[in-house]
Amino acid sequence: MARRPAFILILFFAQLLNAQPNAKDEALIRAARQASNTAIAKHDVEGIAKCLLPDFIMVRGNATHATGRDAVTADWKKLFATNPQVNYVRTPLQVTISKNDTLAWETGTWKATLLQCRW
Repeated sequence: MARRPAFILILFFAQLLNAQPNAKDEALIRAARQASNTAIAKHDVEGIAKCLLPDFIMVRGNATHATGRDAVTADWKKLFATNPQVNYVRTPLQVTISKNDTLAWETGTWKATLLQCRW
């Protein structure tokens, strides 16, 4: 009977040690998201593209997508030119990192605002 609590405690610590590298990665991802939100608020396209890989794929809320850093950058420039008051704030509620650390994705909210009023 005494072996069961010790076994559970060992499993707990093994899980904790295994999770620590992902905790660092998650913190980096959350920091990158915050930097991206700041760049979006400033309409700083170069700041938005800073962390994008050349083969990045952006999937929009309407299920369309842009492939490649250059295409995504062009889309942001066009958006800001046609909607100068637009802002997006993406808030990850959960960051999931693949077991082999090659892929991560966020689940959360994406809030768009348009501050321009026409009367």
